[in-house]
Amino acid sequence: MLRVAVVDDDTTYRKEIISMLAKYEKEYGENFSITEYTDGDELVEKYHSDFDIILLDVEMQFVDGMTAAERIREVDREVIIVFITNMPQYAIKGYKVDALDYILKPISYYPFSQTIKRAIGRRIVPDKKYLRFKIRGGEQKAAISEIRYIEVIGHDMIIHTINGDINTKGTIREMEESLKEDYFFLCNKGFLVNLALVDRVQGSDIILGDECVQVSRAKKKPFMDALNNYMRTMGH
Repeated sequence: MLRVAVVDDDTTYRKEIISMLAKYEKEYGENFSITEYTDGDELVEKYHSDFDIILLDVEMQFVDGMTAAERIREVDREVIIVFITNMPQYAIKGYKVDALDYILKPISYYPFSQTIKRAIGRRIVPDKKYLRFKIRGGEQKAAISEIRYIEVIGHDMIIHTINGDINTKGTIREMEESLKEDYFFLCNKGFLVNLALVDRVQGSDIILGDECVQVSRAKKKPFMDALNNYMRTMGH
């Protein structure tokens, strides 16, 4: 089932889009779970990265579609965004938020269906595993495969990902338990490292991209054993 958000402050257009999605379901055997929003502020207020596709009107009263898309992209880089507009010039701006396409009003079914088909084709197949983290004002998800390492000081936690840092709360023990099947290694008291993203080891320094984490003397041999085991397991 594909989760679709329909965001438009015009009730007539929302109903029309939902009707076209229902027609698409019958034609192509898809199954949509549809959530309606009457403005961009409703969508972004407590956005939880819960959609596969967002059909987003550009011109709305409180939070316009472009602003909503920018805020969504801060926490979700993978959801497919399609703009709905009667102003084609917005298509150029759409590239800034990695929008897939735009649908022109008045909406015609055939171009609408072709855009939906493209959106479904581009959708990232959920073979990635994700963790959700509470952040100020909501939640943010991160693909486990994109987490370089996790740093914990007291109950303050920083999730260092290849796309930036996520600040949250938690304990290293909780994270170690959550990631026990995902090749993470506790290299010292407050650092949990993703073995898949280790580029090299120099002395006591573990290099992960442009970042460096130290492995404690007591953990050095177990860490190297774990890293070598990971490399053998993955055939590297």
